[in-house]
Amino acid sequence: MRKGIYLLPNIITLSSMFAGFYSIIASFNSDYERAAWAIMIASVFDVLDGWVARVTHTTSKFGIEIDSLSDAISFGVAPGVLVYSWSLQSFGKIGWLGAFFMVACAALRLARFNVQMGSEEKKHFTGLPSPAAALMIATTVLAYQEVIDALKNLHLGGLADVLSLDYWVLALTFTVAGLMVSNITYHSVKEANLKERRPFGLLVGIVALLTVVAYHPALVLFLISLTYVLAGIGEALFKLLRPRTTAA
Repeated sequence: MRKGIYLLPNIITLSSMFAGFYSIIASFNSDYERAAWAIMIASVFDVLDGWVARVTHTTSKFGIEIDSLSDAISFGVAPGVLVYSWSLQSFGKIGWLGAFFMVACAALRLARFNVQMGSEEKKHFTGLPSPAAALMIATTVLAYQEVIDALKNLHLGGLADVLSLDYWVLALTFTVAGLMVSNITYHSVKEANLKERRPFGLLVGIVALLTVVAYHPALVLFLISLTYVLAGIGEALFKLLRPRTTAA
């Protein structure tokens, strides 16, 4: 007797896949802003499908498999195509190899996550999560012009000229891709227990953050993505140097 599938979480997963596919089409049409926002929307659906599956007790092996395939498209292929179309194509062969490296690392990251699921990766991630890597690329595209304008307003035209070159985008792509397959630990939202009582000030802080995001969405989301990426690196360096400091 054949078993059915749970519709609700899988429909949300397919919505994430649709957003990722739309991002690819938008990149082909040189509509990079829409392509970046589509990746952002895909990440929202990616969070929702897991949350809905857990709340409604509709987690299944089929859902896990389709979720991985969706993530490979939305957070592997889509950001790879976006960063290549937006910037890396000027490098020729090394450009599309850099984009492919990101796609390949996203696939490897997802495969490792599936293997480690239920053992190591419960409340933290080994390596930068593929959605976070994709968001780093997407928010960079969205905030790029704002950052350039802000630097010029601060009379930092030299730094703005450096950022107007594509070499740092190539370096960012390889760095983000490498972090996905690294052993650096990144915290998960699963670590936050939303059922526990929290200080009232935390709620005020969340409201303030949402207000700032609404005022400057591209720039603030870029800074949040960058902070998350750097936080994992900083924590790894701290753990690496701490034994030496203790020994000294």
